[in-house]
Amino acid sequence: MIDRNIEKALFTLLQKYPAINITGPRQSGKTTLAKNIGGNYNYFSLENPDTRLFAESDPRGFLRSAGEKFILDEVQHVPELFSYLQEILDNSTENGKVILLGSQSFLMNQHISQSLAGRVAYLKLLPLSYSELKSAKLTSQNIDNILFNGGYPRLYSENIDPIHFFPNYIETYLQRDIRLLRNIENLTTFARFIKLCAGRVGNILDFSSLATDAGISVNTVKSWLSVLEASYILYFVQPWSGNVNRRMIKSPKLYFYDTGLACSLLNIEQEKQLETFYLRGNLFENFVFSELLKIRFNAGVPANYYFLRDSKGVEVDCVQELPDGVRFIEIKSSATLSADHIKNLLLLKKLFSNTEDYVVYAGQEEPFYHNVKFTNWQNIEQINTISR
Repeated sequence: MIDRNIEKALFTLLQKYPAINITGPRQSGKTTLAKNIGGNYNYFSLENPDTRLFAESDPRGFLRSAGEKFILDEVQHVPELFSYLQEILDNSTENGKVILLGSQSFLMNQHISQSLAGRVAYLKLLPLSYSELKSAKLTSQNIDNILFNGGYPRLYSENIDPIHFFPNYIETYLQRDIRLLRNIENLTTFARFIKLCAGRVGNILDFSSLATDAGISVNTVKSWLSVLEASYILYFVQPWSGNVNRRMIKSPKLYFYDTGLACSLLNIEQEKQLETFYLRGNLFENFVFSELLKIRFNAGVPANYYFLRDSKGVEVDCVQELPDGVRFIEIKSSATLSADHIKNLLLLKKLFSNTEDYVVYAGQEEPFYHNVKFTNWQNIEQINTISR
């Protein structure tokens, strides 16, 4: 079993809340995490037809038979349970009584907000981070290998080749999750839409262009993107203004939670293809952003990252607001130090009095240059993104 960095946050919250809701992509390791925390929890998967039938036909009897402490996996399949869970939690003084697991954040949050608000703590478990893979001695120092493989645990535990894992993952996603979230009749068009999204990884989103290429309306684009976001396929990073007196870009950037999945959707079948691939820099940026997200989520705190770009082309890839200032992070796939990497950071230093400035890149040297810290991608966790 691979140790997960989120375990500390999970143990802490189990002492403070009657229920914990863990969401994340399908096969990110939620079930394994919950089953291995100890505490004598009984486990029930609501994807099992017999279990689901029992829960649907007799929710009170099902929960009575679940035991003192229990785990409900993919609980969004039986929304009737949430009202009965409210009664159980209200009548108990015990914390850490119930763990809810699900791969559909929209459905889970909708049901929880209606019935269990104030009784539940939230955690998001993403695929394995680089630090988790490194601790388990399951990764290399080759960034193209990391980008190509991604971080889904089963790919490592079962030694599955990415060219076999990801197409099956997408097929399962289309046939099971999409039908639950939306009544999308043409799954072929939707599958093509996901590939078109992968071609825009790390780019500012243009809804009209995406609609034209996909042959669908702008409103359908927005609806389908919300489905992909709710099921942890992709996410958006919003622009940041920071009280800068400039005209700022207002559209978000698009990223995938896992670069291995993005590579598969881009028809990359061997990691060596990445050496000259036209979106390699975008995939590297996606990797760094996702690693930063994992640091936050694994600590049980929400993301607070943005990007900055104005109408004159001044851009910083990642912006993080701090209690007493702001952190700017440039992300470059180059292995060579360059003054161009910090030109926008130096410009922004003149506009803000208290900044922390980093360049995350593929080089090995980690100097300070004009008070900008160059950091190798393997050492992302050295950037302290958690404010206490």
